[in-house]
Amino acid sequence: MTRASRPRHGFFREHSLSLTLAAIVAAWFVLYLRADSTTHAGAFYGNALADWLGSLVFVVATKYFFEIGSQESRRPPELQLRVGQFVVRHSLSIVLALTGLVWLAAFARSDVDSKSGEVLGNIASEWGQILGLVLITKYAREKNAKTE
Repeated sequence: MTRASRPRHGFFREHSLSLTLAAIVAAWFVLYLRADSTTHAGAFYGNALADWLGSLVFVVATKYFFEIGSQESRRPPELQLRVGQFVVRHSLSIVLALTGLVWLAAFARSDVDSKSGEVLGNIASEWGQILGLVLITKYAREKNAKTE
């Protein structure tokens, strides 16, 4: 291919999904901050923020972390140490579990009836859902799915 006909893969094109999701999360966050949490709209914005944040984490985390046995995960490079191999092979679950504990701790310390307490609960729930999906995809299969 000549230089002029080669497709250009810039930063935005290579990270457009992550950046688009981050923009959506930012928009929900702004709407949530300005909303009254006692209204349907305010509650909706908080739930949407947690859900879209979970989607963003799922996309970004699967770019950088591995989960052996999951058809959806990248394959890790070979490492020599068993502990290092375990950490690399299960880094996605480890990162999701540890950050999930942080969200749970933040939720446990928050006022459940407060605006932030509700969202922290939703985020902690979303983290559990994402970790569950990662672990389930390691062992469960779906007939006629792209991974078979």
